[in-house]
Amino acid sequence: MKPDDRREADNLIEIDHVRFGYDASRTILDDVTLSFARGKVTTLLGGSGCGKTTLLRLIGGVHGADRGEVRFDGERVDVSDRAGLYRLRRRLGMLFQFGALFTDLSVFDNIAFPLREQTPLSESMIRDIVLMKLEAVGLRGAADLRIAEVSGGMARRIALARAIALDPELIMYDEPFTGLDLISMGVAAKLIRTLNDATGATSIVVSHDIAECMAISDHVVLMATRGRIVAQGTPEELMGSTDPEVRQFVRGEPDGPVRFHYPAVSLEQDFGLAAATLP
Repeated sequence: MKPDDRREADNLIEIDHVRFGYDASRTILDDVTLSFARGKVTTLLGGSGCGKTTLLRLIGGVHGADRGEVRFDGERVDVSDRAGLYRLRRRLGMLFQFGALFTDLSVFDNIAFPLREQTPLSESMIRDIVLMKLEAVGLRGAADLRIAEVSGGMARRIALARAIALDPELIMYDEPFTGLDLISMGVAAKLIRTLNDATGATSIVVSHDIAECMAISDHVVLMATRGRIVAQGTPEELMGSTDPEVRQFVRGEPDGPVRFHYPAVSLEQDFGLAAATLP
C-alpha cells in the first residue's frame, strides 16, 4: 500500500482542496484541505463565520463543493446522487446546534423516528433500542415526557440519543455545549468522549468552548476566515503554541491578530467625514 493510500485508509473523512460559497460574492471556504481520523474525536475551533458548520453541511451532503472533493470512507460525496446520499446519511449522526427535536413528539418518539424511517425493525425491537440509547444518556426515565417538559440540558442529551440511534460510524456535533450550565456541559462532554470510545465512531465537534473541547479531543483544528487552517494538533500542542493567533483564541485575549470587526468599507464612506471623530 502506498503512503498516500495508507493515510486515506486511516481517515474516514477527506476534505480535498474544497472551495464553497453560498453565493458568488461571498466565499466561505477557500481551498480547504483537511482530514478526520477514524475512531478519533476531532474538534473544529474558530470564530463565528469561519466555515465550521458549513464544513459539516458539506460532509453531510446538504451542499456540494464548488470545487474540490469531500470524501466519506473513500467515496466522493455527490449531492446529485440521491440514493448515494441516503446511503451515506445512514452512516452518520448529527447533533444540530439547537437540537432540532420534534416538539410535537414525545422523547421516546424523537429517538424512534430515524429507526422507523430508516430500518425495517419491529416496534418491539425499536422500543428496546430507544430505551438503550436513552439509558446511555441517562434519560431512560424521561421516555414518555413531551419535549416542552424537559430542560435545555436534557433536550441536548435527547438530541444526542437520537444522533446515535442508528449506531453511526460518524457523529457530528454542532455547538453541543451552547446554552448549557457548567454541570450539563461537563455531562455532555463526557458523553461525547464515552460514546466515541464505546462505539468506535469518528466524532467531529464544532464548538467555541475551549476547556471542554481540549479535555475530550484527540485532535484540534483552529480555523480562520474562509476556512484557513491556522493550526492543528493535539490539545497540548495548541495550548502550548507560541503563535500569536493561536494564543489569542485559546486564551480568549481581546487584543491580537484576530479582528473583532467583520470586514466593511471605511467609516468615512458610510458616515461621511464626521466619522473620523467616532471612537
